[in-house]
Amino acid sequence: MIKSDYLGKFIVVEGLDGSGKSAQIKLLVDYLKEQGKDVVETKEPTIDSEAGRKIKQALRKEIIVEPLELQKLYVQDRKEHLENKVIPALKEGKFVVSSRYDFSTFAYGHSDGLDVNLLVELNKEFLLPDLTIIVDVSPESCVQRIEGRGEPKELFEQKEKLTKVNEIYKKIPSMFANAMMVNGERPILDVFEDVKKEIIKLVG
Repeated sequence: MIKSDYLGKFIVVEGLDGSGKSAQIKLLVDYLKEQGKDVVETKEPTIDSEAGRKIKQALRKEIIVEPLELQKLYVQDRKEHLENKVIPALKEGKFVVSSRYDFSTFAYGHSDGLDVNLLVELNKEFLLPDLTIIVDVSPESCVQRIEGRGEPKELFEQKEKLTKVNEIYKKIPSMFANAMMVNGERPILDVFEDVKKEIIKLVG
């Protein structure tokens, strides 16, 4: 992946479905704004591209897409996301906070039986985040949280899938620079204290 040399900072929050990413992102965005930073909040997959819209349909099981083709849709959506939203904001010195990025592709693609090295190769020309925070929560806890929402489960929201996804997430910090894990099995504010420590290191 390509190291960033833009004025702004690209921060990604990753984790299993049900790991509490959304709560951490809200706290993170609020904290950065309190520090006077101009923040752009975003997420993947987007709904701004044709590829992103197809991904959403596949996750809701409205259409059937083979695993490799699904990951290629993610790659196309990511390319447009970077070109149209992330990189322009970074050039302006803004902080971009994204829920999910290519590490989701590696982890969830692996859960569908795809080779991780192939998935990494598909994403090798993309920007390396300045910081990736992986919220580490057990698959069992995530399933309980998902069921507690009372919402229909998406394609990946099943314990067996989440267990395979988690295998790759745990390897990400040793595979890529600027990636770290925080224990998400604690109260939200306790988790954020660990997140904030990493942000302070990043922004100085």
